[in-house]
Amino acid sequence: MEKEKNVSAFNGYFILLAVLVLIAGGIAGIALTNKVAFITLDVLAVFLLPGFFIVQPNGSKVLVLFGSYKGTVRANGFYWANPFYSKQSISLRARNFDSERVKVNDKVGNPILINVILVWRVKDTFKAAFEVDHYEEFVRVQTDAAVRKLAGSYPYDNFDDDQSEITLRSGMDEVNTALEDEITERLAMAGIEVMEARIGYLAYAEEIAQAMLKRQQATAIVAARFKIVEGAVGMVEMAIEELDKKTDIQLDADKKAAMVSNLMVVLCGDKEATPVVNTGTLYN
Repeated sequence: MEKEKNVSAFNGYFILLAVLVLIAGGIAGIALTNKVAFITLDVLAVFLLPGFFIVQPNGSKVLVLFGSYKGTVRANGFYWANPFYSKQSISLRARNFDSERVKVNDKVGNPILINVILVWRVKDTFKAAFEVDHYEEFVRVQTDAAVRKLAGSYPYDNFDDDQSEITLRSGMDEVNTALEDEITERLAMAGIEVMEARIGYLAYAEEIAQAMLKRQQATAIVAARFKIVEGAVGMVEMAIEELDKKTDIQLDADKKAAMVSNLMVVLCGDKEATPVVNTGTLYN
């Protein structure tokens, strides 16, 4: 497979000076001698004009002669080359691509909205010019395909703490690395270098967004309740042990059960408890 080859072109200023000399010589020759033959100098000058071209900083010109690739000029400046060369401009600057939000299904079938932010640039001008049609459109389509494949490889989220599977929402570093590798592989044939690829937007599709929000809230509530109950049990256990150690109060099983019940209600309730003062004895 042919690859890019860098070539140099003639300094454009020297050739421009020669063109001006030819034009001046042709005009002066006709004026002084009245010989039409001097017009050939002007014709030659006009023939040389299409050979001039400018390469902007971080730009390039791909030179092709009658379907044969002759090389790429990368150095910026004012140049001249064979007037029969066709000259295709290809920018070497880094570019941003913010893809459209696409609706796809994640690994477990939930519809989600996702888009990707891609930073890329042309690395091989021969591949960009001749291996694919319209390399910019190629970047767009292949990036979209890579995003769809990535979304189908991971679930959006895990709702159980004991699940350690990488998800789109929680495993951003791993997911972005996988996305960058996938896009790099797809764009290599077009001579494109992927500088960075990451997920820019991620959300459930509108039709299930409310249901998934309620599920997330329920999961959070259950997790919070679990921690509250766990802490309350430890506090009740500590309270009973401290009463046994530091007081002479002897509680039978029924009284311990009543105290545990009251403490659990106080510690686990959503609202502040209303105390009831017992003015009698412990057993009345």
